[in-house]
Amino acid sequence: MTHPQPPGSPQARIPRQPPPPGPQVRAGLWKRCLWGGLTLWVLTALVTYATKNTTLLPTLILLGSFLVPAVFVLWAYERHGRDLGVHLILGCFLVGGVLGVLGASVMEYYLLHPSLWIFVGVGLIEEAVKLLALMYVLRRYPHIRGLRAGLVLGATVGFGFAAFESAGYAFNAAVTMKGIDLRSLLETEVLRGLLAPFGHGLWTAIAGAALVAFRRPNGRYRFAAPVVTTYLGVSLLHALWDSMHGIALWLVARITGAGLDPALFAQGYMPDPTATQEHLFTLFSVGGLAAVSLFGIGWARSLARRDPSWKNTP
Repeated sequence: MTHPQPPGSPQARIPRQPPPPGPQVRAGLWKRCLWGGLTLWVLTALVTYATKNTTLLPTLILLGSFLVPAVFVLWAYERHGRDLGVHLILGCFLVGGVLGVLGASVMEYYLLHPSLWIFVGVGLIEEAVKLLALMYVLRRYPHIRGLRAGLVLGATVGFGFAAFESAGYAFNAAVTMKGIDLRSLLETEVLRGLLAPFGHGLWTAIAGAALVAFRRPNGRYRFAAPVVTTYLGVSLLHALWDSMHGIALWLVARITGAGLDPALFAQGYMPDPTATQEHLFTLFSVGGLAAVSLFGIGWARSLARRDPSWKNTP
């Protein structure tokens, strides 16, 4: 039998759960990294332009390529992944990103050839290697399961892949036969930085959620029908995103009656386009990318709503 405590006696307190082992990230760090990194990137671009010092190019490329992906990973960790630990997040971003880029490069080199369906092959290969990289990083974490963990860690691997891939594209844009093209480098980094949240990070978050949600308690993966269909779905989104330039050209040619000359698509542009054709191309290409992005965001949000633990995060 229990007796009520007398007035004024100290009340029992519920002990707080200990934080996960490893270094802790202060709230709001992603904002400071965003504005601080952006300031450093702009400053580096101005100094490089003024001094023509090519030794600053690696700094400029790394800052521009990693800024947006790293900031989004920090945001996801602060809001929804603190219980996963900093070490796992870093492993997914760095190890997963590098393994994904290497695996995609090897498989695309040996398996893909120029064809009408090449972007479908790119989507299938790149989404597969990113999931394999996620599985490799999680091999020592059999307790990691659930939609929320899959969304956060899948996005982390995807953003790591995007960061290393963007660095390669920026380097290729900078180095030309005529020397260093700084303007092309900056344009590439700005464009890929703005599009980064709607590409690899989003697609691999969706695929990773399905993969980790069906993980067994012993750490083994169960490739059930939802996992396979989700993988095929994000691969299709990936293929549509990559081929939107060609799709827009095809739509313009169909609507304006410009003919379907195969050379048109081999060159990647329409020779001597009219003003109407230019406007239509911009509408279809930008509108198509927006439609793919909105569909992916809606898909990811629908997955997040199914996990009660997602609602309990800040």
